[in-house]
Amino acid sequence: MKQLHYKSNINCGSCVTNVTNTLNETVGAGNWTVDIANKDKILTINSETATKEQVEQSLNKIGYRIEEIESNFQIK
Repeated sequence: MKQLHYKSNINCGSCVTNVTNTLNETVGAGNWTVDIANKDKILTINSETATKEQVEQSLNKIGYRIEEIESNFQIK
């Protein structure tokens, strides 16, 4: 399974609740997490098939944005 990481504007528990149904439909329940304690609000996707475009489009529809993390970015 590949792991994808994105900076996001999903920045609180309420935001996580707002994106749950969308992300569950897009990548599957249990296949994503958001680290709201991280200053970059890291969204992690575990999927063999999900693409950035699919995730981005589904989140954009409900008012959230993601930004691809460069491969040399260190998640802290």
